[in-house]
Amino acid sequence: MPDVFSPAALSDSRILVTGGGSGLGRAIALRLAAHGAEVHVWGRRGNALEETVTAVQAAGGHAFAQAVDVRDPAAVDSAMASLFDSHGPLTGVVNGAAANFVARTEDLSPRAFEAVTSTVMNGSYFVTTAAGRRWIEQGLTGSVVSLLTSWIWTGSAFAVPSAMAKAAVHAMTMSLAVEWARHGIRVNAVAPGPVPTEFAWEVLDPGEAGGNRIPVATEADGVPAGRHGTAEEVADVVLFLLSGAASYLTGDAIAVDGGQRLGGPGTFAGLRALTPDDWTALRERARRADSASRAERTA
Repeated sequence: MPDVFSPAALSDSRILVTGGGSGLGRAIALRLAAHGAEVHVWGRRGNALEETVTAVQAAGGHAFAQAVDVRDPAAVDSAMASLFDSHGPLTGVVNGAAANFVARTEDLSPRAFEAVTSTVMNGSYFVTTAAGRRWIEQGLTGSVVSLLTSWIWTGSAFAVPSAMAKAAVHAMTMSLAVEWARHGIRVNAVAPGPVPTEFAWEVLDPGEAGGNRIPVATEADGVPAGRHGTAEEVADVVLFLLSGAASYLTGDAIAVDGGQRLGGPGTFAGLRALTPDDWTALRERARRADSASRAERTA
C-alpha cells in the first residue's frame, strides 16, 4: 500500500504513545516517527519499550522510552513532568495502553475487572489530564487520540470490563473535546475492529472448544471487507488525526473495522456456544499465559 502522507507530516511534533512496547502501540510509534515525530513510548515492560526504540532508530527516527504504569496517577504526573522538562512539551498523546481477556462475566472477580478498567479507563484519564493541564497552563495547543474498539457502540459480550472502560474513554473524548476546544486542544479516538497483533490474538482467541472452532476476533468471516485490518492501517488514521490535516476535527471516534460493526454480530457473539467445561479450560489457559507474562516482566 503506498504511503499517502508526506515524510514531514509530523515534523516538529513530540508525541507520547502509551502501550508502545508491542502491538498497535509499537506500529503507531513506528509510523509517527517515520513521518517526522519525536516519539516517546511508555509501558510497564522496559525491555519491550527498548525494542520499539531500537526499531524506530533503525528506521532513522527518534524515540525515547520510559517505564511508566499508567494506572498510577502519581507516577504518570512525575513522568510527564520529567518528559516536558527534559525533552520539551508534547504536541500529542496516543492512549494505547490496554488490557483485556475473554471471560463469562459471572466468573470475573473484582480484581480481574479492575485489571482491565484501571489500565484502559483510569490510565487514559490520568495520561490525558497530565498532558492537558500542562498544555493549558503553558498556553499550548495539543492533540489526544485514544485507541478504542467498535464495542463502544455495540458493547461486547464476554469482554464486559473492556467494553465498559472503552465506552468511558469514548465519553471522555467527547466531553473534553468540548471543554478544551477553546484551548486549541483536540481530542479524538480511533476504534479498530479485529487487527492481528501477537498480544491481542493470545488473549482474545479461545481457539477450539469442544472440538469446534468458535468464530471470534480471529475469524474474518464477519467482516464485510472480507479480511482483517492491519496495524499500519490503524496507525495511518492516528497519524491523520495528529496532523494538521485534521485541525478542525475533534470529539470524533473513527471506526477502522472493514464495516464489521455494521455488518454482523459482535466480535465474541460466537462464544455463546461454549460449555462450562470449555470456559474452565479457557480460564486455565489464561492463567498459564498470565504466569508466563509475569515471569517475563520480572526476568
